[in-house]
Amino acid sequence: VQLQASGGGLVQAGGSLRLSCLASGRTFSDYVMGWFRQAPGKEREFVASITWAGRSTSYANSVKGRFTISRDNAKNTVYLQMNSLKPEDTANYYCAADRTTVARHPDYWGQGTLVTVSS
Repeated sequence: VQLQASGGGLVQAGGSLRLSCLASGRTFSDYVMGWFRQAPGKEREFVASITWAGRSTSYANSVKGRFTISRDNAKNTVYLQMNSLKPEDTANYYCAADRTTVARHPDYWGQGTLVTVSS
């Protein structure tokens, strides 16, 4: 699976961004999808995940209530809607795919898309 993330940029605190991740190469609906992020000097951390048909989602506590993950299997795309952004959300955001779970070492990673939140 090839993953292409986009949608990052510079936004003021309190603003919104929507990230997209386009998948190709395999049957998209066969994969659990997730978003991770890595801030400068910090380890990569889980942000959100969504199951194959989108029936179940999971979020890190730090983004719960502000971020929403969704997917469109007809468009081979997973989204991350980010609202009420905070400076601490500044990071490179990566999408990931795995046939069973993204909780442990996803099989596929996209390149990062940088989100910068100014105070």
